[in-house]
Amino acid sequence: MSRGLARARNSWRALTSMGTALVLLCLLALGALPGALLPQRRLNPGKVDEYLAAHPLLGPWLDRLQAFDVFASFWFTAIYVLLFVSLLGCLLPRTVEHIRSLRTTPVPAPRNLARLPKHAAATVAAEPDVVADAITERLRGWRTVVRRENPAATEVSAEKGYLREFGNLVFHVSLLGVLVAVAVGKLFGYEGNVIVLADGGPGFCSASPAVFDSFRAGNTVDGTSLHPICVRVNDFQARYLPSGQAISFAANIDYQAGRDLSAGSWRPYRLEVNHPLRIGGDRVYLQGHGYAPSFTVTFPNGQTRTSTVQWRPDNPVTLLSSGAVRIDPPAGAYPSAEQRRQHQIAIEGLFAPTAQLDGALLSSSFPALNDPAVAVDIYRGDTGLDTGRPQSLYSLDPRLIQQGRLVRDKRVNLRAGEQVRLGHDGTLVRFDGAVPFVNLQVSHDPGQIWVLVFAVTMMAGLLVSLVVRRRRLWVRIVPAGQTGTVDVELGGLARTDNAGWGDEFERLTERLLAGFARPAAVEPVRAGVPAGRDRP
Repeated sequence: MSRGLARARNSWRALTSMGTALVLLCLLALGALPGALLPQRRLNPGKVDEYLAAHPLLGPWLDRLQAFDVFASFWFTAIYVLLFVSLLGCLLPRTVEHIRSLRTTPVPAPRNLARLPKHAAATVAAEPDVVADAITERLRGWRTVVRRENPAATEVSAEKGYLREFGNLVFHVSLLGVLVAVAVGKLFGYEGNVIVLADGGPGFCSASPAVFDSFRAGNTVDGTSLHPICVRVNDFQARYLPSGQAISFAANIDYQAGRDLSAGSWRPYRLEVNHPLRIGGDRVYLQGHGYAPSFTVTFPNGQTRTSTVQWRPDNPVTLLSSGAVRIDPPAGAYPSAEQRRQHQIAIEGLFAPTAQLDGALLSSSFPALNDPAVAVDIYRGDTGLDTGRPQSLYSLDPRLIQQGRLVRDKRVNLRAGEQVRLGHDGTLVRFDGAVPFVNLQVSHDPGQIWVLVFAVTMMAGLLVSLVVRRRRLWVRIVPAGQTGTVDVELGGLARTDNAGWGDEFERLTERLLAGFARPAAVEPVRAGVPAGRDRP
């Protein structure tokens, strides 16, 4: 054999060993840690940009190592594929060997049973065939075979514990199945998040990735074959402790799917945390909630515009939120398009569901919508809506303020129903209150149910491999010198776990020899001491 073939054979043997598979499994778990500790570009690119800005030295190096795209990185994929190949190459020979062992009969008894770790002997008053038949009957659950090749002796070979290797194989095959199911989910699954206003908001339909605020598609998903589901949120309910800690969240929703879309019918459902809506292979989860303040602007000609936009909760306990609103005047409010663009309204500030004022400083004392109020800066000018340049939903573009295109007109605190008049032309800005919003996640993972099935079978296989023990037992029956008596010699061997085998062997010896008249008592031989040697 050439040196190259020998090296390839040795490499394959090393890769397909169980030790290598365990090392790769540990590396896979370690490799997943950066994905849990660091922001991931597919889930939240904004957080990644913030991390890179906050860590100018470490961030670029982590980016080169694909630490912000862990589960799509070359090194994580390499570990995943190597683990898959290692398990597959390890399990196939073991499965073939286990099938062969199931078809074989227990091996013949060793010549000298007294040299086995566990040994016992007794003389009983019975015929050899009667003793052999009785012992075989009492070894139910064992695989037994009786050999009478020597007319002077009858041997009973027994073995049990084949389920141990079967459980071991089930565990590793299930682990392989989990890897395959996870890979299938990553290839053919998708996940989208969308914020939906409650209390009669417009809702959404998951027919296209464009309706989601963020969308993560599997490698084979192009977004053209999503399962269409329409959802509208009727109301949102939250329960809190006096300290403000949340007890429960729930949303009463209506949904359409399948034939409901063509018929125009809606089905009610109560959506709760950890109780998703499951339909058509998709799951709709309730992920979070917050508030969307509502503002109405009355322009000088009497026309009004109302905007209700979600604001970002900055404090997860009190739900003190920050955000921005941009309102474009209606057509006809100003003589020209240029004047209309110069009189756009922008509002930026804080929202408190339960207002608490320390002078003019606004904070929130409770997360429920008990006394809503805002502390806002109201700007007039060009909000940049006509430029097509992307802007943050939760803040105004600071460049527009620095360039003087947006000029602050008022800084006020407003409670629900209060309004303020701007100084230039008498435009009124009224704070109408707020409505809850919910963050919904639509998830499609065709491998999820198989991950659960393989996880259950993996735990079952592990339990079987830990509980079941491989044992071998031999009984040799030889006629004694006295007529009608036989010498019975027993030897036992623990093939896997030796713990407790001594007590088990003694109980087994008593059970096998029970009921026989014994001219001589059973004389056990000390475990691990071969016959013919001095004993202490």
